Amino acid sequence: MENELILHKLNRIEKHIFGLKEILNTEELSDYTGFKKSYIYKLVHTNSIPFSKPNGKVLFFERKKIDTWLLKNSHKSNDEIQQEAVEFSLRKSKT
Repeated sequence: MENELILHKLNRIEKHIFGLKEILNTEELSDYTGFKKSYIYKLVHTNSIPFSKPNGKVLFFERKKIDTWLLKNSHKSNDEIQQEAVEFSLRKSKT
């Protein structure tokens, strides 16, 4: 039981370290995003994800670009939409 706890803590530390790295390889990106490596290769093949391939073989991913890519096409919550509507109404009533 103690070994499982140690392994769990090590996994958490490893994931935290991936979050600090600027450049990730495919395996690290898989751990960082939770995507399977095969899915990452598919995204690369279709140029759907930002990547670098400096020597023509090994793939690298810039974490900041990946974060931006992961958050694109975001959808607003009902609370955010309602807040924007209130702000819009207030601006319209002042003019």
